[in-house]
Amino acid sequence: QVQLVESGGGLVQAGDSLRLSCAASLRTFSNYCMGWFRQAPGKEREFVAAIRRSTSSTYYADSVKGRFTISRDNAKNTVYLQMNSLKAEDTAVYYCAADGSIARVTTTPAYWGQGTQVTVSS
Repeated sequence: QVQLVESGGGLVQAGDSLRLSCAASLRTFSNYCMGWFRQAPGKEREFVAAIRRSTSSTYYADSVKGRFTISRDNAKNTVYLQMNSLKAEDTAVYYCAADGSIARVTTTPAYWGQGTQVTVSS
């Protein structure tokens, strides 16, 4: 049973920082590419960031490039999303995702977490 459990969401003010974590119960975490998506009220879920197995390559949506950083700790089976300079438009439920393919983890991942709410007040 694969489980992805997000944590770290909350209510912050514009300009603040927040770090999300996702603990994965994947048998061999290092074999999976990991990603983050978000869904704002009334909008479709959108890709935010992804990281390859090796951590040498990361990918970001244009809307978060330069402000968000994805990283992973394979020893802890955890992926992180450091979010800086938060804006009101970053308000959304943030979902962790996993897939063996970097292409699929940015589009249609095999595994999803339950999500964590991030609210940015302006």
